[in-house]
Amino acid sequence: MRLILENEAQTLALGAKVAGGLQGGERIYLRGDLGAGKTTLVRGVLNTLGYAGHVKSPTYTLLESYVVAGHDIYHFDLYRINDPEELEVIGIRDYCDSCAICFFEWPEQGKTVLPPADIILSLTDCDVGRGIEIKSCSPAGEIILQGLGPLH
Repeated sequence: MRLILENEAQTLALGAKVAGGLQGGERIYLRGDLGAGKTTLVRGVLNTLGYAGHVKSPTYTLLESYVVAGHDIYHFDLYRINDPEELEVIGIRDYCDSCAICFFEWPEQGKTVLPPADIILSLTDCDVGRGIEIKSCSPAGEIILQGLGPLH
């Protein structure tokens, strides 16, 4: 599935649609250059689930964690990871238990250490706003994908 996100409001709306398909335990890969809207999309998810606080990029902290709507949600930014084994040191497998929802920015930095994605959202610059390609990789990803529909 490919979409055009013309502005921040549409990116937040896409996050809201993604939130509607989450049941717990999903692994969501977010790809795109710096400033592409990855954290904005996560903010849309968190706000829709009821989180009212500030959502910041975990670029310098590697991880921001939230407990929202009965879910443990972990937002990772792997941009600064030099070696995927660093993820083993921080206990990545403990974060990615069967119930936690995990968002991974820059998942290519985690290579084979990360659990497989349920859905991959790839953001790119285009003439008007951002282009986004969405790829389902599992039955859980299909549930999210089916719930996206048009953005309004």
